[in-house]
Amino acid sequence: MDTLIHAGVLITGAGRGIGKRLALGFAAAGNRVALLARSKAELDLAHLEIEHAGGNALRIRADVTDFEQVNAAVDRMRVHYGEVDVLICAAAIPGPIGPFVDQSPKAWIDTIHTNLLGVMNACKAVLPHMIARRAGKIIVLSGPGATSARPNFSAYAASKAAVVRLAETIAEENREHNVQINCMGPGGTYTSMTDEILRAGERAGWKETEEALQIRQTGGVAPEKQIQLALFLASEQSNHISGKLIHASDDWKKLRSENIHPEAYTLRRTQKVAP
Repeated sequence: MDTLIHAGVLITGAGRGIGKRLALGFAAAGNRVALLARSKAELDLAHLEIEHAGGNALRIRADVTDFEQVNAAVDRMRVHYGEVDVLICAAAIPGPIGPFVDQSPKAWIDTIHTNLLGVMNACKAVLPHMIARRAGKIIVLSGPGATSARPNFSAYAASKAAVVRLAETIAEENREHNVQINCMGPGGTYTSMTDEILRAGERAGWKETEEALQIRQTGGVAPEKQIQLALFLASEQSNHISGKLIHASDDWKKLRSENIHPEAYTLRRTQKVAP
């Protein structure tokens, strides 16, 4: 596992799902983790699990769709932990499930607000401090639909494709400031979204339902694979990587020492390109 210790790590959506999983992993590796989420009950439980494991965590209740709340959360973390060395954007909702023509505009707007504008708010809150220090890492969680069509999940797919392009764009803007911004595809894994797909039944489609059933039975991608990739992208070993979309299933370990082809691991790829 890549070494990253004593770093200040802010994780949005840390109360459950992959956000919580990464929070536990970063805390176990010896980092100071700030848990940001809307649910007090979920924050309390995640905080308790980290403390029982001997880790260090700070609870911050905030809504990523409100920039003032996110900015205040960053200020609070800086008071407690010094700086935000790493930002992980994991807050997301599945949005409306079913054919596009049947989905309400409000449900679409809510999905974009959380999945896209939530990432924008978090990045805007931490970037000025990272630029001033000439150091920082931002990891944005991607998801199914970011690189290919995802029928019956149009709002989610559109929002995830958008955050990938957002990360690629601001990575280029901040390359000279020594701030690396990448997207991470965690792969299919069991979360509350899995249960939402199964509850949706026919509205989700047979393919999504079958995949969700398999993930519920197997657990999906192992937490260790996701945590290892996130720790790598948050460490100095990935200082030469920015503006990329890297999946937990990719052979990313070779990227520690190899240069990357400019077109590899980007939203534009239609197939894996060897670095």
